[in-house]
Amino acid sequence: MATPAAAGGYPQGVKLGVDVGTVRVGVAVCDRDSILATPYKTLDRNAKRNSDVKVIARLAGDLGAVQVFVGLPRTLKGEEHASARMATDYAELLAAELAGRGLDVPVNLVDERLSSVTAHRSLHEAGMSSRNHRKVVDQVAAAGILQHAIDMQKARGADVGSRVTLPAPSVDPGVDEVDEPVPGTPGDTAQSSDNGRQQ
Repeated sequence: MATPAAAGGYPQGVKLGVDVGTVRVGVAVCDRDSILATPYKTLDRNAKRNSDVKVIARLAGDLGAVQVFVGLPRTLKGEEHASARMATDYAELLAAELAGRGLDVPVNLVDERLSSVTAHRSLHEAGMSSRNHRKVVDQVAAAGILQHAIDMQKARGADVGSRVTLPAPSVDPGVDEVDEPVPGTPGDTAQSSDNGRQQ
């Protein structure tokens, strides 16, 4: 689930941008001063093993990244459809992988309307043939997502996007406790502490 990022400052340092597709995932990185986002890598999406998620998490650790922005594709009307759900799921997988590695790196979802269109246009203007766009367009789109995010942070003086939060692990308070017999029912144990409680 995602919640609005807290205002009043934002992480300073290297940040990653991620453009999620069904086949490929683009990755971009910015410098420590968060001035310029640069296309970094295009990964094959592996929805079964999530090897691409692990690569990004490892990269975040290696670079000492302080934040990751994942593009959230919305329609021009601001609506979210299947592609937005896919991006949200991916962001949650990435946040869980980072946490599992002991990395306190926030993952924010940011609006990425037209990022791919802009990336294709930029590549065309740079003289690259349309046939070669596929190899790099995802990482260029990721750079566009990241550049937009870091520019907005500076303009607002606050964090941007929606922070991805992981659900708190469910803890059963009775796991390590011994149930006491209920008065009047010798030998019978108390009802499970989970009875009637909503998770």
